[in-house]
Formats: sequence, C-alpha cells, structure tokens
Amino acid sequence: MKTFKLKLVECTSYFFILLFCYAAISKMIDFENFQVQIGQSPLLSAYAGAISYGVIICEILIVIFLSTRKSRSIGLYSSTALMSAFTMYIFLILNYSDFVPCSCGGILESLGWTEHLVFNLLCVILGITAVFIADNNTGFSKLSITALLFLSNVLCCFLVYILYINSEEIIKQDNNFTRRYLMHPIIEKKISSLDNPYYYIAGADDKNIYLGNIKFPQQILVIDSAMVIKKKINIELDIKEFPYRKLETKVAGKYYYIYDGTVPIIKRGLLSSSKPQTISLNDAYFSQLDVINNYNSFVLRTQSSKTKNLLIASLRTGLQKNKVELWPSFLRKQTDGVFDSDGALSVDSENGNIIYTYRYRNEFIVADSTFKVKQRLNTIDTVSIAQIKLIELEGSKYKLKAPPLNVNGFSTVHRGLLFNQSYLKGKYESTKRFKNSKVVDVYKTDSKLYIGSLYLENRNDTAVNDIITTDQFLYAIAGKQLIQYQLNQPLLKYLK
Repeated sequence: MKTFKLKLVECTSYFFILLFCYAAISKMIDFENFQVQIGQSPLLSAYAGAISYGVIICEILIVIFLSTRKSRSIGLYSSTALMSAFTMYIFLILNYSDFVPCSCGGILESLGWTEHLVFNLLCVILGITAVFIADNNTGFSKLSITALLFLSNVLCCFLVYILYINSEEIIKQDNNFTRRYLMHPIIEKKISSLDNPYYYIAGADDKNIYLGNIKFPQQILVIDSAMVIKKKINIELDIKEFPYRKLETKVAGKYYYIYDGTVPIIKRGLLSSSKPQTISLNDAYFSQLDVINNYNSFVLRTQSSKTKNLLIASLRTGLQKNKVELWPSFLRKQTDGVFDSDGALSVDSENGNIIYTYRYRNEFIVADSTFKVKQRLNTIDTVSIAQIKLIELEGSKYKLKAPPLNVNGFSTVHRGLLFNQSYLKGKYESTKRFKNSKVVDVYKTDSKLYIGSLYLENRNDTAVNDIITTDQFLYAIAGKQLIQYQLNQPLLKYLK
C-alpha cells in the first residue's frame, strides 16, 4: 500500500512536469500569440504584459521543484495552487465576464471552457491527494498540511480575483467625469410582448413604430402608439436572385427600404405594398445606411478600395444614373482607419442632419444634408483617443491584440437631440445600477451642450439593445419586450 502511494506521488509529479513543461515551452515558442490571448481576455487584459511573463516563469520554476526529491513537496504545493488560480480564472470567465473569449490552444485546444474547468478541478484534487501522501511521509501533521494547502490555494485564487477587479477598474471605470441625471426624464407607459428576441427598430413616426427582424429579414412588424400590433408586412423578395448575406430594413415616411450592402442592393416599397422596386444595384458596397429626408438620398458608410479606411458616402437615386460621392474628410483616422473609425450612423429625419458617433472615442460628427460637416462635438467622457491595440498582418491588414475600450453604443437622434448609450461609468455612480441598466446621455446636436443622462433598466436580466425617439415617446427593445416611455419636460423643452 505504501509503495502504491509513493508511486501515485511520483506519477502525479511526472504528470505536472509534463503538463507545465509542455505549457511553458508552447507559450515561449508562440509568445506573441500567447500575449494576444491574454490581452484578449476580458478579465486580465490590463495586465497582459506582466501576466504573460509571470505564468511562464511560474511554470518553469514548478518543473524545477518537481524534478528533485528534496523540493518535490514545494512543487506539488505550487502545482496545486497554480491550478487553483487557473480554475478561479475560468470560473470568473464563465460567470462574470462580458463575453467568453476563445479557449486556449495547445494540447487542450479541443476543450471548451467548461471542460477546462473540470480538467483543472481534477488536477487540483490530484495535487491535494499527492501533497497529503508526500508530506505524511515526512512527519507533517494533517492539520499543518491542510493549513498550508488552504493558504496557498486561497491566496492564489484571491490574487486572480484582485487582478480581475483592478483590471476592470483600469479598462472600464477609471474615467474622470461626472454625469448629471435628469429628474424623471421618462416614465414607463406600456410594454408590448414580442414573439422572438431578434427584432430591431427600423423606424418610427407619431402613429407607429416599425420593427425589422434579424432572423426574418423580409418581415416588418407594425405597432401603433397604443402598443397594439397592427400588422406584419411580408416583403416579397426572391432570395435566389442575389447572394444576400445581410438583409436589413428601414422605414422612413411612407416607404420601407430593404437592402444588403454586401450585394450591394437597395429596394424601396410603399408601406401599403409588399412588392418593392430596386432603386440601386451595384452602385456602392456599404456596411451602414440611412435615409435623408427626400427619400432619394442616402448616407452610406463604406470602405476605400485603396486604403481600406472607413468612409462616408452619399448616394442619390432617381436620376438618369445613380450618383455616388465619397467624402474622405468626414471621418478622421487615428491609427488604422478601420477599428478606430467604427461608429453608429443616423439621420435626424426632421432636418436631414447626419450624425456619426464614434464607438471607441468621445466624439460625434454633425453634418447637414449636403454632407458639409457643421460640428465635431464631444461626449462627456475623457477618451479622446481610441484605446485600440492592433497586430499588423500580411497585406496591410490588422487584427485586434486586446479587447478595445467601448465608449459609445447604440444611438438615435430626433429634432436636434442625440440619445447616446455610453459604456463608461462616471464618478459617484452606483456600480450595481450601472451593471443593471443602460445609461443614455443626451446632447444637443447644434451646440456643445450636454443635457443630462437617464437609465434604461434591464428586463429579466436582458439589456436594452436599441432605441428610437418620437415627439412624445422613447421606445426601447430588450429581448422579447418593446417598452414605451413617455418623454417628460426635462427632455421635451429641448425638442425643437
């Protein structure tokens, strides 16, 4: 029996030697990729540099300790503690991360995060068993062994947790600005239940709100201001006619538009008709589109065929030949011209102003319907430079080295007011409230005026993902719910 126990300790030691030796060597061989994986972690990206070196050093030291009988006990304690730290990290990823990144590579590449968690737990149990057997033979009491194991494992788990908390502070919340929350700017009025969670807002007017659907792109759901579903418009479209990949719909005035910028094609139809007509084909590829108020003019976000930078373009239809014009000075490049210029495009239907809100920096652009930039204004946070880390690939292509700092999310504009969702928490704000809501900041688009902010609460743990405003209401979608909010005086007084 004693021989079996000693053999178990030896086999466990050889297993950890093999595991950590392979892990350390594979990380060193592809060190840049390993740093990128750590940098893309939503929990530890603020410490990617130090952790990438620290993990390799720890693994090499553990291999050295396990290789000799005199230090084997230290190696087993260290192996168990390090596997506990990895287990804690995976637990945080699965339960508290904004997103779950790709799993690690190497010998365990085929395992998902849950399988990794089980594997690590088994390694911890194996390590604890080996420690008890090894230290019992050296005269240590069970109480002493238990205390050392508890302290080393808990300390390592606590260290991972502290790194996670501090990384969250550095990446998301160290942003020295203060919001002004308005007194009852909106009041919830009614809720309409939707049959699936794939809806987005395609348009609205004083009488109706129009919802497109990601899963059923040829369908528009019409809901009136009393929050009663009126009808579904089923658009007749031959999906075999073109290689459609990203069909979207938009409603403006009496028309709906169904389009796919990857074809590229734009079709238009009356809301009273299910048969749209093609008004643009192969004029310009685009990733975003909005309608300017004469219904024959469009603003597009496209990409330069030469520089690959994101560009704003205008498209006019209804002429003898459709006219496309590029506006290369509209967006301003900071680093790569793609990731740093990403953002949300919208049009104020009341005055035709074009608004572009950058995703990764505190700026939005206001231009008139002739594409003349009137103002470049700032949101209230302090991120003026997009915090993006890139790796250059072959062919002048880039990929993200670490998750970028999201600054702005969805937005909508109406009568000179921009409603902009912010990802950043200001000073003195409740962390719990911030996590359970979407914060929307409201700005004037004709002056440097921040009006104030409001909360849009999560619904059944589902966050709001799209909004639109009319003269009376703000509408929001959260999962399978469409929520109608009444606009109150703190906001109404600013609507032109």
